[in-house]
Amino acid sequence: MYQLQYKPFGEKAILIEWPVTISELILDDILIFKSKIIAQKKSCIADIIVGYHSLTIVFNSHFINYTDEISILKSIYNSDIKSAKKFHHLWEIPVCYDDEFGLDLEEISKKKNLSKEAIIQLHSQPIYTIFFIGFLPGFLYLGGLDSQLFMDRKSNPRLQIDQGSVGIGGKQTGIYPLNSPGGWNIIGKTPLLFFDAESEKPCFATSKDFIKFIPISKEEFYEIQRKVHNKSYQISKKSIHD
Repeated sequence: MYQLQYKPFGEKAILIEWPVTISELILDDILIFKSKIIAQKKSCIADIIVGYHSLTIVFNSHFINYTDEISILKSIYNSDIKSAKKFHHLWEIPVCYDDEFGLDLEEISKKKNLSKEAIIQLHSQPIYTIFFIGFLPGFLYLGGLDSQLFMDRKSNPRLQIDQGSVGIGGKQTGIYPLNSPGGWNIIGKTPLLFFDAESEKPCFATSKDFIKFIPISKEEFYEIQRKVHNKSYQISKKSIHD
């Protein structure tokens, strides 16, 4: 159990904060608390938003008393309610690190005194944890980047980064799910869609899933892109039990 901070957040929300650190133990605690809240108060909850070290509870309507509601939440957090065990997935994400897509590989290589091959190996070796989804629909916040690849965001962001671009910003790596401005250092591109408004589940991944980047050639990139366009590509995944 953690010492949590509970704060009013607008007219019908409460912000709950854990210690300010990126930790899988904290993520586990957040998701357990979220499942307890859903089990106990599902009918009055409009949304529950997960952050690195926070949970925002948005209620369907204004509640009468913040103090009473916070007391209820504290009781739920400290309860022995057992959350159902869940399956999470390890998703294998193909990424082409060719210079055509890795717009900043050369710059990173010079600044870090690493070959491009070493950068690709360091980036594709870890299994990354998805902490939460935000910023843009389908943008995955990942933990697990090798410290050798930490790279400050660009002082002058690009006006547009292509959908599927894989980048490094500070201590994080991520994939741009849509065309958008951005200041991350781009090292590659995936042909997969991370947000599809027409799909029953617009973003295939969720918090506490895992990501493994798989290096591919340009030829493989365009072949997979064609299959994705034709809706004939199946993302490789493995189930992992809590």
